[in-house]
Order: sequence, then C-alpha cells, then structure tokens
Amino acid sequence: MTGKGGMKMEAERYLTVKALTKYIKRKFDADPHLTNVYVRGEISNFKRHSSGHMYFTLKDEKARILAVMFSSANRSLKFQPENGMQVLVAGEITVYEAGGQYQIYVKSMQPDGIGSLYLAFEQLKTKLAKEGLFDENRKRPLPVYPKTVGVVTSPTGAAVRDIITTIKRRYPIAEILIYPALVQGDNAAPSVAAAIQRANGDERADVLIVGRGGGSIEELWAFNEEIVARAINLSAIPVISAVGHETDVTIADFAADKRAPTPTAGAEMAVPHLEEVLERVAVRKTRLIRSISEKVRRERKRLESARNAYILRNPQTLYRQQQERLDRLTEMLAKGQSIYIKNTTAKISDLTERLRRNHPQRKITEAKQQISRLDASLSREIGMLLRSKKEGLGRNISMLDALSPLKIMERGYSLAYDEGDNLIKSSTGVQAGDRVKVELMDGHLMCQVQSIEVKKNGK
Repeated sequence: MTGKGGMKMEAERYLTVKALTKYIKRKFDADPHLTNVYVRGEISNFKRHSSGHMYFTLKDEKARILAVMFSSANRSLKFQPENGMQVLVAGEITVYEAGGQYQIYVKSMQPDGIGSLYLAFEQLKTKLAKEGLFDENRKRPLPVYPKTVGVVTSPTGAAVRDIITTIKRRYPIAEILIYPALVQGDNAAPSVAAAIQRANGDERADVLIVGRGGGSIEELWAFNEEIVARAINLSAIPVISAVGHETDVTIADFAADKRAPTPTAGAEMAVPHLEEVLERVAVRKTRLIRSISEKVRRERKRLESARNAYILRNPQTLYRQQQERLDRLTEMLAKGQSIYIKNTTAKISDLTERLRRNHPQRKITEAKQQISRLDASLSREIGMLLRSKKEGLGRNISMLDALSPLKIMERGYSLAYDEGDNLIKSSTGVQAGDRVKVELMDGHLMCQVQSIEVKKNGK
C-alpha cells in the first residue's frame, strides 16, 4: 500500500496550467529562430482596438496564426490593413499566457506584391472621392487678373525661383507672397497645411500656388497626406496644385481647383501674359472705336431724318389735328352729360314714387289695423274656448260626484277594512275573531267579527 508520503510525492509530479504555459513561453522566447521571423499571409478577422493596437489573423490555404501589432509599431504604416489583404510581416513568435496560444507580435508590415505608399495613395484617394472632395462642381475658377499671388513651398528650393521668375516675366504688376513650408520629411504635411491656413488668414492672395519641384514618391509624399488635401479643400482662395513633374500625380492635384504639371506651369496658369493682355486691350479698343463710330453715324442719320420730317417742318399741322380732336371730344362730353342727367332724373323720379308707395308710415298704419283685427279675433276665440272648457268641467264634476263612494255612503252604505287597511270584498276575506274597521259617512267603527254567514243560492 502507498502511504500518505507516497501520495504527496505523486501529487508533486503534476504541473499547474500556468506553470506549463510559462515553461512553453520561455522555450519560445529562448529560440533565436522565433525572435525575428518573416511571414507571408492573408489578413482576416482584422480589428483596431480603441487603444490603437491591431488584432488580426494571418492565414494561408492550410494554416493560420494569431497576430498583434501594437500602436507603437503601426503608427508608421502608410496604408490601412484590411481583411483579405495579402501582406508581408516581420516580428517575433511568443506565447500569450492567459490564453495559452502562440501568436506573432508584428513589428513591420507591407503589402505583398504592391508598394505600401501606392496602396496608401489609392486608399486615401478612394476615401476622399467618396466624401466628394474631388467633385468638379466644387472647383472654383481662377481669377483672370489677380493682384496678389500666394505661393506655398520651400523658400530655398528651385521651385520658388521658377515661380517668381515666371510671374515677373509674364505679369510683373502682380504682387507675390511667399508662405514658407517644409515640402519633404515627416513634418512636411502639417507644415504645408498650416501655410495654406495662414494664407487664408491673411486674406491678401487672390490665388494660391501649392507645390514643389520633382522627386521620388517618398519625397513628394507630403502632398499625398489627408491633412493637406483637406486644407486645400477648405481654402477660401482658389488653389493651383503644382507638384513635381508632369508624370507625378498627387492627392493634392485631385483636391485643388486646378492641377499644373510643374511649378512653372502653375505660375503660367495663375497669371496672364502681360503682352497678351495688352494685345487684347488694343484689339478691344479698336473694336470699341469702330463700334462708337458706327453708332455716331447711325445717330447722325436719325437726327437728319428727324430734322427733315414733315411734322417738324409744319408743327401747326399736329396742333390743328389735336384741336379738332379736342372739339369732338368736347361735343361728345356735352352730349353724354345731357344723357346722363336725363337718365339720372328719370331714375330719381322712379325711386321717389316707389318710396311713396312703400312709405314706412303707411306700413305702420296697415300693421296697426291688422293688429286690431287679430286682437278682436283672439278675444272671440279665447271666450269661446273658456265657455267650452267650463261646460266640460261641469259635466265631469257631475259625473265624478255621481260615481263618488261618498254619495253611496250618504244613502246608508259603508265600507269594511281589515287590520291591514285592505278593503274587504268577500266574507272569505275575514275569519271569526278578526278586528275590522267600518267606514261610515261621518266616521268609522272598530268591530270584531263574531261569526260569518255565507249566502247560499243568493240568500
């Protein structure tokens, strides 16, 4: 038999789940092959926690592994991971003790088969397009003759020199305002957005050129950031995007009111060519002089025709015609007035006769007479009704008096009642010994029944 000591030694051989998991985790952590692994897979069950950490699963056709990418690592991502996306990740394999699961802590990630910057570009472009930031109906026309041109770029780059030179050459009367900004590096996008906001705060520029010279996609990336696109969209000043070379396309190009292939082209787009303006002015001046001369010629011709008009040479003709017309109108007025007075007089006479026939005093007299007749008729009817009612009442009183029990009692009859004041109508209604009340004409008798005799054969 095994004693207590043996049972204790046997129990000490068993590990707790926590101890076993911790041991396995140490084995993983000690393996140099698991501290820096590179894995290709498809993202599924992706979730971004409120803390900024990313939790997802990496899978292929035959297996899957849990993955975590903390906010300190994913903050530098240029694209947004999504379910179904093929990615290349680098990280370390470890064990999550609380769940007893092994997983990969991702340190870096990039799209598989496509550049991360290109993917980020496409994702932001799609997002802002859905919001309507690139709609053509939001684009504003550029001013034709701007007084002041604002430029958001690096103050030391070649782009700013090209812009200034082009504007001074084409339109030297325009004022140029430089809003310095970083155009490359991690802080470039906020710097460009802040410069656009400063230009709007000044309210001095009529048009704004935002851009820089050529470079790689990484060097131009500040103009692909969302903060710059939204700053351009919110600008009250029309914006020309002039970034890189003609083949370079940025998010700023889509958000701006106009896109220029180069900074020099942006300057040409912002201002007109002074010589062309002067030429247009000269052409319009010539057209204006020709138009005015033609108008003067036409008006002189009209004036000459008016001077030679018959009516102006013989104005008494116009006067005589109007005088004749006045005579006819005066005659028509007198005739019309006479007819009107005649018709009105006849109408007044008719109304007077009608008023006489329907005078209120006559109506009152007729009404009084009718009231007298009705009063006499009412008196007769009431007298006849009263006599009829009196006669009927007398007959009813005589009939009631004849049928009254008191009349019968006056002739010697009486009425008998039992103790419940019920009229006794038959000898069967009482028994010997019962007390009865006999009503007479002038009073009543209280009696007691001694005996009852029932009539037989009417006797």
